[in-house]
Amino acid sequence: MDKHISQITTILSLFLLSPNHIYAGNIDPQNYKYAYGENIGWLNFEPNKDPGVTVYDNRLSGFVWAENIGWINLDPEYADPNCGVKNDGTGLLSGFAWGENVGWINFNPKVPADANHYGVTIDHDGNFAGWAWGENIGWIHLRPASPVEYRVWTSWITSCVVDFDDLAYFCDLWLSTGTQLKADFDNDNNVDFFDYDYFSNQWRKPCPVGWPLKD
Repeated sequence: MDKHISQITTILSLFLLSPNHIYAGNIDPQNYKYAYGENIGWLNFEPNKDPGVTVYDNRLSGFVWAENIGWINLDPEYADPNCGVKNDGTGLLSGFAWGENVGWINFNPKVPADANHYGVTIDHDGNFAGWAWGENIGWIHLRPASPVEYRVWTSWITSCVVDFDDLAYFCDLWLSTGTQLKADFDNDNNVDFFDYDYFSNQWRKPCPVGWPLKD
């Protein structure tokens, strides 16, 4: 029993040292896809029948549509490394989007002499929050509560995500040997660090096709 607990502790320690990920996911096309700018009106992150926004663990891509200013490109192709909206892997966004009619939009704006963070974030339920700033259009709010609540939400949680239930199953099989072990991803008849490396790369992402740990 002590050996088994020690093995589980080792694997959990490795996970605590691993970075979190937010995987690619489309914005909710029905209910939660709107931000608002006082000077420009509504911004639609998933316009019908048009390219919308996709969230990755290192960036955002796609287009936002605003009736009063047109398209906003979240991943424009410019040589400047600050161009495009970046994701640090935990949902903290930065960088600049581009609107042909309004110029650059900063997703991590700073207010002089104010230490508060006003930039855009995505929490682990997929909710956007915070503010973006455009020099020519002012503030864009991602999730106000009043007078009417609206928000942008990305479906980064699906019906099958590699999570702690899978980790528990993996721990039960840790250092096992034999055939047809569900945690033996490289099929060498051993559940070892090679399998752990594959498992950790799937952490908090949609389950790969045929993911054995939920069978």
